[in-house]
Amino acid sequence: MARKTKEDAERTYIALLDAAEQLFFDKGVARTTLADIAAAAGMTRGAIYWHFKDKSAVLRALFEQAMLPMEAMLAELDICSEVDPLGALRHMNVQSLITLAQSPRQQRIFSIMFHKCENLGEVMGVMDHEVACRDECQTRVERLLGKAVALGQLPADSDTFMSQQIIQNFIVGTMREWLLNPTRYALDKAAPAMVDVLLAGLRASPPRLVTG
Repeated sequence: MARKTKEDAERTYIALLDAAEQLFFDKGVARTTLADIAAAAGMTRGAIYWHFKDKSAVLRALFEQAMLPMEAMLAELDICSEVDPLGALRHMNVQSLITLAQSPRQQRIFSIMFHKCENLGEVMGVMDHEVACRDECQTRVERLLGKAVALGQLPADSDTFMSQQIIQNFIVGTMREWLLNPTRYALDKAAPAMVDVLLAGLRASPPRLVTG
């Protein structure tokens, strides 16, 4: 009986997240209530409060789902970055864009993150959490760029902090803009060439450390 209860709870949790994802995407976060989510999932208000204390908890759970592929790729970086750090970085960025292009769920969740989250007090804590995750990712990318410098893949005086900022701005900006009109071009097909242009620029003319 206990196992069935656990399985039922998991199904309820998934149904609530699915409903929240669609409502946040269709209506925006501000115009969606917990009662709306429960009704869309065919659940009672008590069911949603059992799993989530407030709307920000629902939003955080959605964002954590969206970040799972990125976390897996970051784990791969630690394994393959010693021999070819730029190759590992290329793989991560290309796959991030391809995953977005090929996953309707990723598209909805990142659209919510970029375009459907109003600056409400109830979601600011979630944004703070996402900033902390982003900062951790940027630190790991900068460390990877440092390895590329050490191995001669990038010029010795490359500013790895600014290089990391350029990569972050490229990936986030590409995702944000593409999601405004996903039919404009096939992001999964364009991703390898786009990332190659970015990395070629960092090899040929990176931001430089200021000396003297």
